[in-house]
Amino acid sequence: MSAATGMATTVLWGGFAIGLAFGAIAQRSNFCTMGAMSDIVNMGHWGRARMFLLAMAVAIAGATALQHFGQVNLAHAIYRRSAGLPWLSLLLGGTLFGVGMTLAGGCANKNLLRVGGGSLRSLVVLVFMAISAYMTLKGLFGQWRSAWLDPVSIRLENTPLQDPTLGQALAAATGLGANSAMLAVAAVLVLALLVFVFKDARFRGNALQVASGLALGALVVAGWYLSGHLGYGENPETLEQVYFATNTRTIESLSYVAPTAFSLELLMLWTDKALHPSFGIMSLVGIVVGAWGVARLTGGFRWEGFASTEDLKTQILGAVLMGFGGVTALGCTIGQGLTGVSTLAIGSFIALAGLVLGCVATLKYLLWKAERG
Repeated sequence: MSAATGMATTVLWGGFAIGLAFGAIAQRSNFCTMGAMSDIVNMGHWGRARMFLLAMAVAIAGATALQHFGQVNLAHAIYRRSAGLPWLSLLLGGTLFGVGMTLAGGCANKNLLRVGGGSLRSLVVLVFMAISAYMTLKGLFGQWRSAWLDPVSIRLENTPLQDPTLGQALAAATGLGANSAMLAVAAVLVLALLVFVFKDARFRGNALQVASGLALGALVVAGWYLSGHLGYGENPETLEQVYFATNTRTIESLSYVAPTAFSLELLMLWTDKALHPSFGIMSLVGIVVGAWGVARLTGGFRWEGFASTEDLKTQILGAVLMGFGGVTALGCTIGQGLTGVSTLAIGSFIALAGLVLGCVATLKYLLWKAERG
C-alpha cells in the first residue's frame, strides 16, 4: 500500500470511528440543538443548551491548540478561505436552516440519530435534504445562490481581515500579533462559555451531560487532527501537499448537510470511478451505526413513520429548507455551530446567529399557532 493510499484509508476509517462515537454519545445523551432551543423557549430549561455550549468550548480550545502548535492549518478550512465575507448567504442560509430544522423536528444530526433508532420518517427527511443540498451545490438552487446571494459580500482583499477571523480582527484593532490575538480571543470565549455552563448546579450534577459535552467537542477536534494532520501529505502524482479523502479537498471536521448530498451522489453514480467515499460520508455512516448500536442496547430502537399527511408535508418542507440553508451557510448546527465556530471564523458566528434566529422565531410561531388553535 502506498503512503497516499494509507493516509486516505486512515482518514476514511478514522472518520467512521469519529462518527460512530459521536452517534453513540449523542444518542445516549439525547443531544439535539433544536431540542435544546425548544427546551429554552418552551420550558426555560438550559440543560441541553449547556451541553452544546460545553462542546463548543472544548472544540474552540482544542482547535486553537492544534493551530498554535502547528499540527493543522485552519486557515485552509472552507470557513476561512473566502476572499470576502458573504454575510447574506451566511445569515440567510443559517436562518433558513433554523426554520427548516424546527419544521422537520430536528437538525441533520438529530435526523441521522433517529434513522439509527428506526425512524423511517427521518430517512425521508434526510433524502429530501440531500436532494436539496445537491441542488444547492450543483443544481438549480446553486444557480440562485451564486447569482443572488454570494455576490452580496464584504470584500477583504488588501485589508487586515484577509483571514476573516475574530483573532485577526483583534490583531487589526489592537496591534497584537496574529497568534497572540488568536489565543486571547479563544481564551476569552472558552472561559466565558465555561463560566456560563458550569454556574448551573443542576448541570454540574448531570454527569452524563457534562461527559457528553466534553466528548462531543473533543470529537470535533479529532476530526481536525485526522483530516488536517494525519491526512495531509504529498500527492504522488502531482508532488503537491494535499488533503486526502475530503470532499472539499481541504481540512475538514464534522458537518452533516453537504455529506448527505455527496452520499446520495455516490450511491446514484456508484460505477463512476471519479467518485469515492470521503471523510464526511464515512462520518455520516458512522453516526447512524453508533446511534443504532445504542438504541439496540438500551431498548430504544423502534420503527417510526409519519403521523399524517400534514406531518409529511411539513417535514419535507423543513428538509428542503435545511438542504438549501445548510449548503448556503456552509454548515449546520454541527458544521457551523461547533466545527466552524472552532476556527473562530467571523462567518461561522454570523451563520450560527441566523440559525438561532430562524429556530427561535419558528418555535415561537408554532407555539402561538398552537395556543390559538
